Amino acid sequence: MPASPGSKVTVHSSNDKLLDVRVSAADTDEFTGSLSTDQHTWTSSTLLAPATKYTVVAHAQGADGKTVTQRSTITTAQARDTFVGEYTPEKGSTVGVGMPVSITFNKPIRNKAAVERRLSVTTNPNVAGAWSWMKDRNGKDRIDYRPKEFWNSGTEVTLRMSLSGVDAGGGMYGTQQRVVRFHIGKAVISTVDTKSKTMTVKENGKLLRTLPVSSGKPGFETWNGTMVVLGKVPSIRMNSRTVGIFGPEAYDLGSVKWAVQLTPSGTYAHAAPWNEGKFGRANGSHGCIGMNTSNAKWFFGHVQPGDPVTVVHAKDTVAENNGFGDWNVDWQTWQAGSALS
Repeated sequence: MPASPGSKVTVHSSNDKLLDVRVSAADTDEFTGSLSTDQHTWTSSTLLAPATKYTVVAHAQGADGKTVTQRSTITTAQARDTFVGEYTPEKGSTVGVGMPVSITFNKPIRNKAAVERRLSVTTNPNVAGAWSWMKDRNGKDRIDYRPKEFWNSGTEVTLRMSLSGVDAGGGMYGTQQRVVRFHIGKAVISTVDTKSKTMTVKENGKLLRTLPVSSGKPGFETWNGTMVVLGKVPSIRMNSRTVGIFGPEAYDLGSVKWAVQLTPSGTYAHAAPWNEGKFGRANGSHGCIGMNTSNAKWFFGHVQPGDPVTVVHAKDTVAENNGFGDWNVDWQTWQAGSALS
């Protein structure tokens, strides 16, 4: 008979002492558990996902000192409904000091507390942080984790998603068991001042360059606050229809060079040779941060996903769910966004 999703694995040995137990399944990261004091019982802390075949390998030591290995399999029943979370950053990646841990779910999460309890972030060196729930721009449930301030360069971060077998409400079970390790790279922090029309770029506290820029003109102001580099491409087509700009202000630029994306709503830092003469003098864009081609290429080469770009003296603050606007939420409010607070 299939095992129930959400149940634990228990291995018992009446005579021999258990040394360790390994539970594995396809597309499943490490299964955790603990031994009883007498070493005769092992109980998993990870839960069984639905519709999954697990292999259980137990090593035990007999009275004669010899090691005994026992293998078995467990198959779990189907669930009426399942969910998964799409996480970022990726395993093994190196990211900037502003990159939060972010998980967006493919189904509405009714029991957010149950899901959050099965998520953890550990760091080396240790730094305190907190989870906070929000709705992503596409309306999906999303939870992000960040420390109070930017990460320190060199920090090693480990995300554990123990969502296997978790009931998120109404019998909708998680299927993922993931361990995601990533590294915090150099602290490349940029600040755009819309009044002075400059962007300063610092690396590990040292000023690298001050670049003349042109940000959003009246009616199309660049977002205020901290955004985070989402990605970059050496060339991209920018059509104003995709961001809801029509009529006299419409544009269709076939090849915009050295484009660094800051928000999914369409904010980029990029080369804008058509605005030559405005850099450092006038704000003339439709919300992006423009600069001459050589400066844009230099900036492109010095930033990576997760690097923060903070805009000051602009109008409206970027929303927390518009990319990673997490840093614009004060710490107390951020902590209150936890389902366990």
